[in-house]
Amino acid sequence: MQISVSLAPPSDPGPGTGPVTVGWCLSETKGGLIYAPPERVRSTDLDRRHAKSASRCPAVINLESRYFLIRCPFDINVGFDRDEKGAPRLRNLSGPASAIRGSKLGEKLHVVSEAEWRHKGVPTLQLALPYVFLCDAPVYLSQVSPFMHYTPNPLPGTIFGGRFPINVWPRPLMWAFEWHEPEKPLKISRGDPLFYVGFETMPQDRGVAMVEAQRTPELVEYLELISGAVNYVNQTFSLFEAAEARRPETLVTPVARRPRGT
Repeated sequence: MQISVSLAPPSDPGPGTGPVTVGWCLSETKGGLIYAPPERVRSTDLDRRHAKSASRCPAVINLESRYFLIRCPFDINVGFDRDEKGAPRLRNLSGPASAIRGSKLGEKLHVVSEAEWRHKGVPTLQLALPYVFLCDAPVYLSQVSPFMHYTPNPLPGTIFGGRFPINVWPRPLMWAFEWHEPEKPLKISRGDPLFYVGFETMPQDRGVAMVEAQRTPELVEYLELISGAVNYVNQTFSLFEAAEARRPETLVTPVARRPRGT
């Protein structure tokens, strides 16, 4: 017995054609200048002289067009340690030479409670970030390691992300790291690739147009409505239906920037 499946676009393209507009904003504006805008991952700027160059491959270009790079906002140079009671903690290895104050670093980067580590003896770190991605069409975001960027000095562990619908559940992202070699320092410089965000659209052949979004009162209210839910329930995906019922009609309102030089 043979079974074949074919997928064909609808005869009437309708409104679901052209690029999907994905908005990004910061959940807080204090110190927001240190957070670089998302950058589309592109190899089209590389050598394209040869007709068979990977930089000209449609499949490569299509894949890259769906990923956007987030860079590290400040220098991180920390070591893993335990206090006199055995509790895990971080040490700022840059000391007085650190570009970021220790108190501020502690506000952003912390070791997750040892009971919540996925692997015994492998500390989990979390870096709080203000990046929020949102959309008015059904789009899933995937947060993944920056696998298309070469790292001369590999990190002593692995990055793990997640996948969720940004048309229903926009929330500030968190960079999570599992420290498989805690005896080695974790060092990331400001501007280094931190992670990618990739977008799944419907239908799958639709592109992604990224815009900076306004923090409208309706958006801020909606973000507050769903923020922190993870602290109260285990399966936040069960709240998607309730969140969608409270969702404002429009989440993405592009920011109008004044042209440079005017």
